[in-house]
This record gives sequence, structure tokens and C-alpha cells, in this order.
Amino acid sequence: MQTELSSAALAVEGNRFDDAASEQMECIIADLGRMYRERNEALREVERAHHDALLRLSLAADFRDDDTGVHIMRIAFLAEALALRLGEPARFARMLRKAAPMHDIGKIGVPDDVLKKPGGYTVAERAVMNQHPEMGAKILGKSRIPLFQLAAEVAMTHHERWDGGGYPKGLSGAEIPLSGRIVAVVDFFDALTMDRCYRKAFDDEVALQMLLEQRGVAFDPRVVDVFVEHLAEMVAIRDRINQQRPSFESLVDPT
Repeated sequence: MQTELSSAALAVEGNRFDDAASEQMECIIADLGRMYRERNEALREVERAHHDALLRLSLAADFRDDDTGVHIMRIAFLAEALALRLGEPARFARMLRKAAPMHDIGKIGVPDDVLKKPGGYTVAERAVMNQHPEMGAKILGKSRIPLFQLAAEVAMTHHERWDGGGYPKGLSGAEIPLSGRIVAVVDFFDALTMDRCYRKAFDDEVALQMLLEQRGVAFDPRVVDVFVEHLAEMVAIRDRINQQRPSFESLVDPT
């Protein structure tokens, strides 16, 4: 009888130990979960701050070409819309919207006498101008964050040409990442239809004809075809951005 009581007492003590251990483990798991959430939020804040700083540097570069600074906002939303019309996943399109405004960030390092020069460049001036994609990629850095990897890719490749005659690497066809091919088309059309310090904007019809002339030469034929197919939508997006002037908050949120 005494042995049975002792066994029962040990069982009770064992259950108490198991309950205490279980409660302690639950506390540890809850603490780890909280620490994980706090870590992720801190990383998101760092990413937001990094993105905001790079966008403002991109805006400074854009102001040197466009006194409104709204060009990079138009490129953001046009690139997103074109990516979606090409059938790309929504996640990629959203990320491209945030990366595309940084495409010309390297122009911050191009002297004004080259950047704003009307007419053609000398060989030496062209060499200076053609450095801005690589400068942009260096500014964006070698990040493990997908957004900045994509932004560096866009900066490096949006002046490559479908026929291999672009810069800085002379890539051709599908060697050029889709992100660069998309931004190349929207940047070309948008830049032609905006005033520059050295020329007035072209009409949409003229810009469209110039784009079609470069189909399969400078630009991916499929990307051009989809852009032209949805031209009314693209022009409506451009005009809406010009009227509403969306804030950086529409681009900075990394979620």
C-alpha cells in the first residue's frame, strides 16, 4: 500500500514537472516569436529608410533632366502596368514599380555639360554618358534584398538594345533581363513626350511612331507590341500621375 502511494506521489510530481516544463517552453516560444516579429519590423524599417534615401537621390538626378521631378513617378507606374499586361506576377510588377524610379540614379555623377548638352555627343562625351548605368548599379550596391537587386538590374540594363548595340555590356535579345526591357520601353516613350531643357516634348503620335521604328532594333518586339496594344491605358496612367503627383509613400512601403 505504501509503495502504491509513493508511486502515485511520484506520478503527481512528474506531472507537475511536465506542466512547468511545458509552460516554460510556451514562454520561450512566445518570446522567440516576439523577437522574430520585432527583428522583421526593424529590417523593414531599415529597408524603408534605404529605399527612401535612394529614391530621393534618384529624384535629385531626375531634377537635372526634368524640372518637375515627376518623370520617375511616371516610370514607376507605367512599368508596373506594362509588366502586368505582359502577364507577369503581381508581386514582380509591384516590386518593379518600386525599383524602376531608380533606373537613372547614376546620372547624378554625369556633368551638366554632358547631361544637358543639346544635339549629339562627341566620342569622349558619349563615353562619359554611357557610364551612368554602371554608376547607378554601384550606388545601389550589392544587396541581398530583392528590391535593390532588381533596382540595380534595371539601372544596369535599361540602355541595352535588343540588337546588341546598347550599353554598357552589349547584351542582346533575351540576355537583357525583362525588367530592363520593360523600363527601356516606358522610359523611351515617356522621355520623348516630356519637355527637356534642350527640346520641347514630341506629340504622342510622333513618339509612338519613333517607338515602332525601334521595335526589334532597340526594343523587345513583344514588349513594344503590348505597350502599343494598351497605349490608351498607358497614356491615361501618365496623365493621372501628372495631375495627382503621387507621394513617395506609394513607392517606399516594401510590403
